[in-house]
Amino acid sequence: MKPVRLLLFVAAVSLLSRELSHGQTTTTTYPYEGVTRIDVTETSPRPENIHILEINLTAPGIHFELSPQSPAGGPGGTTQGYANTTTTQQTLGFMNQVHAQLAINTEFFINTNGSAAVATPMFGFAASDGNVYSPFQSSNANTYAIVPNAPAINIDSANNAQVVTVGASSKTIAQSASVYNAVSGSAQIITNGVVTMPTYTESGGVLADGGGYSSSNSWYANNNLAARSAIGLSQNDKTLYLFTVDDAGGSQGMTVAEMAGFLQSNFGVYNALNLDGGGSTTMSWVNPSTGLSSDINVSSNSGGDRYVGASLAVFASPTPEPGTMTLLFAAAGGGIACVASRRRKTRQAREVIQDIRSQPMGSVKK
Repeated sequence: MKPVRLLLFVAAVSLLSRELSHGQTTTTTYPYEGVTRIDVTETSPRPENIHILEINLTAPGIHFELSPQSPAGGPGGTTQGYANTTTTQQTLGFMNQVHAQLAINTEFFINTNGSAAVATPMFGFAASDGNVYSPFQSSNANTYAIVPNAPAINIDSANNAQVVTVGASSKTIAQSASVYNAVSGSAQIITNGVVTMPTYTESGGVLADGGGYSSSNSWYANNNLAARSAIGLSQNDKTLYLFTVDDAGGSQGMTVAEMAGFLQSNFGVYNALNLDGGGSTTMSWVNPSTGLSSDINVSSNSGGDRYVGASLAVFASPTPEPGTMTLLFAAAGGGIACVASRRRKTRQAREVIQDIRSQPMGSVKK
C-alpha cells in the first residue's frame, strides 16, 4: 500500500472507529472507485462479524448484473410444483464467471442440493439485464417467511435505483421505471427510514403460520440468530448498501430486526430488503492488490459456500491514486481534523469523509 493511501486509510479508520459504540471496531477501505468496504467487529451484545459494501451509484464504472435465467428460456421443468428459472451457482463462482469485482447472494429459492448445480425456482421478482424471468408472487410455499408480492429493488441501465412493487401483472411494476436488474427478498425491513418488520397472524395477514413456523419460530423471531444478507438504499437512492453478518468463525449472527436496526441507525439506510440468509449468505470480492478472488464473509453452510438461486454481481473500476493523494492533503488541512473534534455519529462522520473525497482539487468544505 502506498504511503498516501495508508495515511488516508488510517485517518478514516481512526475517525469512524471512535464514533462506533462501545464494543465495536471497524475497518474502512476503498477497494474500488465508488466502493467503500466496511468491516465491523462487535463484542456486545454478542460477538458479530459484519460486512458492508457502500456503493456510490453515480461513480464511474459501477454497474450490475443479476444471475440470468439459465439457460436462456429457463432450465425447464418444475421443482415442488414451481417453474424452474435458474440453475444454482455459488456466488463466488458467478462473480468470477462474469469477471465482476464484488457479489452477494440474493433471492430465496428451493434448495434441493446446496453442493451442486441444479435447476430451481426463485421466490420473488427478478430481472437480469432487462429480462424479467421471475414474477412477483401473491402466494408460495414459503408464506411463513416471504410476504405476498414482496417488494424489489430495481437498478436500471443508468444506475437509477428504487424500491418497486407489483404492477398490473406479476411481471410488471407499479412505478414508471425501466426494469433492468431487479432483486427481491422476503420483505421490506426498512421503509422510508423506519424499521418495518413483518408480523404473523393465524388467519391471513402479512405472514401466515404454517409448516411449524410461527411468530416465535420463524426467520423473523426475535430470538432467531442467523447469518443474514440485506440490500438497501440511501434516502436519495444514490447509494446502494450490501450487508452480511456471519454465523460462523466466532460470529453468532443477528435477528432480522437487529440487522434492520443496525443499518438504519449506523448508516442511515432509508429502504432495505431482507435477502436469503443462513447458509446462503455469501459476500465475495476480488482483492484489488492481489487480483485474487475470495469470500469476504465466513459461510455458515456446513459444506462450504452454498449453491444459491441468484447473486448480484457488482462491476467497479480501480481507485485512481492521484485523486486520493490530493484529497488526503485537503482533508488533513482542516476537514478531517475539524470533524474528529466534534464527536459526530458514525453515519454523519462517514458523510463528511465522502463529501471531502468528492471535492475538486484543493477545496475543502469546513
